[in-house]
Amino acid sequence: MDLAETAVSASMHRAKANARAAHVTVGQVRRGAAGVVEIDCSCGMVLTNGPDWSLDEHIRLHRAEARYLAISEVAPAGMPRLIPVGTDRRPR
Repeated sequence: MDLAETAVSASMHRAKANARAAHVTVGQVRRGAAGVVEIDCSCGMVLTNGPDWSLDEHIRLHRAEARYLAISEVAPAGMPRLIPVGTDRRPR
């Protein structure tokens, strides 16, 4: 394996691990009026259920988006992508 490949893999691995560590649910699930269920994320966002999604689905999407953004930020320019991205390689 080429040294450059190892370095890229390591940076992508670190980005994924950092995203995982930065987006952990904290506290207890709260139940509100009209069936609203919510929990806090360590990043400061409040995760909730909604009319067409469960709290679990929101948690999974939030974590997946965090990992995607973190990995996308360190991905090499020119790497073939499923989702087109701008020159800064990070969707906003």
